Amino acid sequence: MEINATEFKAKCLKLMDEVAKTHEPVIITKRGKPVAKLAPVEPEERKSWFGYMAGTIEITGDIMAPIEGEDWEACLGEEAHFYEGLNKPGNDKDPS
Repeated sequence: MEINATEFKAKCLKLMDEVAKTHEPVIITKRGKPVAKLAPVEPEERKSWFGYMAGTIEITGDIMAPIEGEDWEACLGEEAHFYEGLNKPGNDKDPS
């Protein structure tokens, strides 16, 4: 459906209701040339937060194996000072 701008201005609320009901867009013209389109809003598909990142990572290696020695220290990074004096994994010696 096409309508000129003057007529659209006079009937805009009625046309909005009609577009919402029929889902048919309205082309608004000015001096015979299309300048705007009044179209129905399509409802957004709501995606679940659960599982939205499924398939985006790849696990390599054994993630259940304990971390040993040097690797343990590398994993601690900046937090290493929190664990000073504690036994390292695989080290049964007394820390004192």
